[in-house]
Amino acid sequence: MRVYVPTTLPGLAAAYKAGELGPGPLDAFAVTPALREWYVSDDIEELEYAALTRSAQASLRLLATDPQAPRRRAVVALDVPDAEAVADPDRGLDSSLLGAVSIARAVPFAKVAAVHVDAADAEADVSAAAAALGAADLGDDDAQFTVDGAEDHDLLWYATQEVPGLVG
Repeated sequence: MRVYVPTTLPGLAAAYKAGELGPGPLDAFAVTPALREWYVSDDIEELEYAALTRSAQASLRLLATDPQAPRRRAVVALDVPDAEAVADPDRGLDSSLLGAVSIARAVPFAKVAAVHVDAADAEADVSAAAAALGAADLGDDDAQFTVDGAEDHDLLWYATQEVPGLVG
């Protein structure tokens, strides 16, 4: 199963250096039954993009708690056995957690299929979105508009051999 693990660039650097994502449990997003039902699509590429987008939103939340991290969302795509990506059915009731799964153990970096990261030109919008997240969570429509602005930027795809250049 393809899962998308939200992180930050410092988190990606630490995982690369350690040779694994972890320790577990890892929060991630995947094509779960709840996500399928919500999205009403049989197109696996659309569903995986929805899971990637959910993970990018979670990455934004990580950025909001780490003011020192570069203002670029980062998501690690990796493959794990289906049984290892556990969805809590109760979490599926919260629309912000659709597609959420948990992986109990650390995952070797060798299992990483790709990395998705914002381009440098997204930094201003991602920074504004991270700063506005708290107000958006409290129902501020203007703040939500700012948060949604980060989603106007598609994450770029990087092969695993490009990670050293990303984390410098």
